[in-house]
Amino acid sequence: MGMLASLISGFASGETVAAIRRARTAAIVYALAGIAALCGLGFLIGAAYIWVALRYGSFAAALSFGAGFLVLAGLILLIYQISAGSRARRRAQRRNADMKAIGIAAALAVLPALLRGKGGLGVILGPAVALAAYAIYRENVKPDGPDEGERK
Repeated sequence: MGMLASLISGFASGETVAAIRRARTAAIVYALAGIAALCGLGFLIGAAYIWVALRYGSFAAALSFGAGFLVLAGLILLIYQISAGSRARRRAQRRNADMKAIGIAAALAVLPALLRGKGGLGVILGPAVALAAYAIYRENVKPDGPDEGERK
């Protein structure tokens, strides 16, 4: 409840509006700086093209710049594909952690009602014992690898 009161008082005092204005101003400044940087980069590439064209000829310059940008695009795509596996693993870990947290929160929310009910502690201990038994079973069973089924 204290956080809600802090939020309401922040709205009332105008701090939130001032923070939004500062964020909007910073976003506009960074966008303009980014546009200026892209223009500068374009002119630097143009200057490099002119220099290479004067030194080696316009056909060789166009060919080398075209090949260079295609190689750059290929490298970017290759790096993206290589890193896709690690991103997928991170998403799966995050999703598992979220599901675990939701499960724990749901269990804690239902726990008082289960303890007050007719079954009481038995309703909780039954599945818990079954899960513990299954965990012990999985720990003690040897996994069937591809090599073990072929040996005799």
